Amino acid sequence: MIKGYKYQSDFAKKYFAQGFAEGLAEARAEVRAEVRARSVLIVLRARGFEVPDDARERILSEKDPERLQRWLEKAVVGPSVAAVLDEPS
Repeated sequence: MIKGYKYQSDFAKKYFAQGFAEGLAEARAEVRAEVRARSVLIVLRARGFEVPDDARERILSEKDPERLQRWLEKAVVGPSVAAVLDEPS
């Protein structure tokens, strides 16, 4: 798209706006996941746990908000980093 160009047709305006909204929602979800992952790490460090590099990478690469929420809740009371990240099968 040319800088400053404004779509003229309603069709183009509609689909540009839809794409923009979808991109914005996706970006917000990514930011929320990153904030929650960093929160897990903060809680673990505050509790005195040393988080191994592989666990840190696993936490930071996780994008599932429900899993991150479980990890955050478990980080508050879990006995170890491994116990926090352990998922029941």
